[in-house]
Amino acid sequence: MKDVFDNLAEALQPAPSPGPGRTPGPVGMTVLMLLWAALGLAPFVFAVEDLKLATGRIGSPGTLTVVSCAPLGQGRYDCRGRFVLDRTGETVPVAASPDSTVGDVRRAQLTPAGDRAVPTGTSGVLAALTLPFLGVGVLGFLPYALLYVLRVRRGRCAAVAAGCLLTVVSLAGLVVGVVAAYS
Repeated sequence: MKDVFDNLAEALQPAPSPGPGRTPGPVGMTVLMLLWAALGLAPFVFAVEDLKLATGRIGSPGTLTVVSCAPLGQGRYDCRGRFVLDRTGETVPVAASPDSTVGDVRRAQLTPAGDRAVPTGTSGVLAALTLPFLGVGVLGFLPYALLYVLRVRRGRCAAVAAGCLLTVVSLAGLVVGVVAAYS
């Protein structure tokens, strides 16, 4: 029984902290920086289609009426709508944005696949810009991290200042985008 308590006490002791020079190494650090950059650029890639829809560059214009929203749990909803095409007047059942409420009527753009509708206009564009603003926030301190990894001392203060500025811009863009999506 004493061995069990000794093992438990030993397991709860703090582990030695890594000392200087215990970084992943050049290859590992390169992989980490590339993954960081990919994580920051991914929101830009995923936002392209919604931005094209919100600006009217692709898809078909019309009017979206939200018909139903079923709760999925934990504050998430699956909303369905009725989309009326401007040119033909044809009605198409579509998936509506999960931030919609039943009875919402707004201008929207039907995807080329015809399965969902994205709000257009200023609020649609601002909502579609939410992901790119997230990417700006993720990339904000990447220059500082690169300078640190490469052991370049000159320019670190400027990189920190730029990272802080980009983080504030990112946060403001995220707030504006989310407010636009829910209004």
